[in-house]
Amino acid sequence: MTTGHRITVEPGDRHVRVVRDGRVLAESDRALVLHETGCPARWYIPPEDVRLDLLTPSATHTYCPFKGTASYWSLPDAPDLVWAYPDPKPAVAAIKDHLCFYEVDVD
Repeated sequence: MTTGHRITVEPGDRHVRVVRDGRVLAESDRALVLHETGCPARWYIPPEDVRLDLLTPSATHTYCPFKGTASYWSLPDAPDLVWAYPDPKPAVAAIKDHLCFYEVDVD
């Protein structure tokens, strides 16, 4: 890892809810929170708590040197709204297959 760059993953202690245009896309009490140097906290939600039936896989893939290669999903009006790491780096193995949304509400 780059000097000074840190990533931690821990169980979340809050209720996480993802709503877009009045539709609940995900809701979980089992989300993981990822803290990364220079980035906002991100909530990674288990796939069982996400409405995968509403999402369409995207052709987009990005690479993070700290987390690995991300795959993306979209809504018809929101391309690449969701991402996950199907094969994350060992330091963040806990987020494997958990989905992360750009905008979430945390209670």
